[in-house]
Amino acid sequence: MTIEAVLFDYSGTLFRLEEDDSWGEKLVAADGRAFDVHEKAEILRRMTAPVEQLVTFGTEGQYAWDNRDLDPKLHRQAYMEVLRKSGVPTEDQADVLYRRLIDPMAWTPYPDVEEVLTLLAAQGIQVAVVSNIAFDVRPAFTTRNWDRYVDAFALSFEIGAVKPDPRIFAATLDKLGVEPEAALMVGDSAEADGGATALGCRFALVDPLPTRERPSGLLDALREHGLSRR
Repeated sequence: MTIEAVLFDYSGTLFRLEEDDSWGEKLVAADGRAFDVHEKAEILRRMTAPVEQLVTFGTEGQYAWDNRDLDPKLHRQAYMEVLRKSGVPTEDQADVLYRRLIDPMAWTPYPDVEEVLTLLAAQGIQVAVVSNIAFDVRPAFTTRNWDRYVDAFALSFEIGAVKPDPRIFAATLDKLGVEPEAALMVGDSAEADGGATALGCRFALVDPLPTRERPSGLLDALREHGLSRR
């Protein structure tokens, strides 16, 4: 069946939260020592891992973690605890990092995002952003005028279901008016994003590499499914 819609994950697929010269520059351990580059990289990894639980929680913390992408308050609770358990010693430092995590303008788009969106639009193929997330990512698109290419946003905290729950994919397809067999899901997690295959969607896996190391990952994924430049 011809592909009529492409569903994209957000984090690690269309955008990536990346370290730059300003990231964590004031991050200081409890003994006053500045965090080294490896420690900062590990904290960033723990903030953006799509599925893995990388710290141990108590009962309340575990509940917040398990439901973090359904409720902004639980999201903050979970990630503030992740940061504290990762060596960030103060609430103020953790809050600075958390606010960066939930700021869509702090995320970097992959180099081929705009080309992919215009390519699909030129072919009349609908686009949706399907994300396990507890904050609104739309500003990342509207400020770049990319929202005109996105037919639907399916964000877990608005839908009430998280990937791989089939309900989030089904809700997205209902918005688009597309049958599962005519949809392609593109994402960086075979576990979460690959859940779309339970409904009959096709799936393409991309590697959540740093943006500079993945210049054409999205284009390559589309090409594998017959959606190439025309």
